[in-house]
Amino acid sequence: MILRAVRLAIGLVLFGVGLSLVILGDFGLPPWDIFHQGMAEQTWLTIGTAMILVGVVLLVILLFLKEPLGIGTVANVLAIGLVVDVSLELGGNPSNEAVRIICTFLGPIVVAIGSGFYIGARLGPGPRDGLMTALDRRGVAIWKARTLIEGAALACGLAMGGTIGWGTVWFVVSIGPAVQFFLGKLDTQAKEPES
Repeated sequence: MILRAVRLAIGLVLFGVGLSLVILGDFGLPPWDIFHQGMAEQTWLTIGTAMILVGVVLLVILLFLKEPLGIGTVANVLAIGLVVDVSLELGGNPSNEAVRIICTFLGPIVVAIGSGFYIGARLGPGPRDGLMTALDRRGVAIWKARTLIEGAALACGLAMGGTIGWGTVWFVVSIGPAVQFFLGKLDTQAKEPES
């Protein structure tokens, strides 16, 4: 159990850092973060606090879907938003375009590695990943489910007037396959990926 808790903690930190890298790159936010940023700009919330509040709402939805929840689900709601706020504070506002491009390219990969660690710990998926695993349980491959969820969040973000860029597109097309790959490598009990 201690090893699983360590994997959970490492995964959540990596996930938050990965999101922060894309935000710091400033070439377009990940789909969910277009929504989170919109909430933050219209309220007193930080982007991390907005993530936490949205996570709580998604927890309620997962309860209705009867998706298995665990300590990892609650930890995800609380930890990732805090990691994002701290990472953004430490990261400052990079002005070097090469650094921003590297941040944008690496962000989804770091998020996927974090997903592999914390989902692979089997202590409960986060609320957004819970939607992905709920679809997986209903026969939709992980990569397809993740891509569908990110695409839906992107559409909602655009409807709220959020801005996108090539970093958004990169996140949408890379996150599903990357999560499936790293989850397969970091979870010894994972089933064979579907095409």
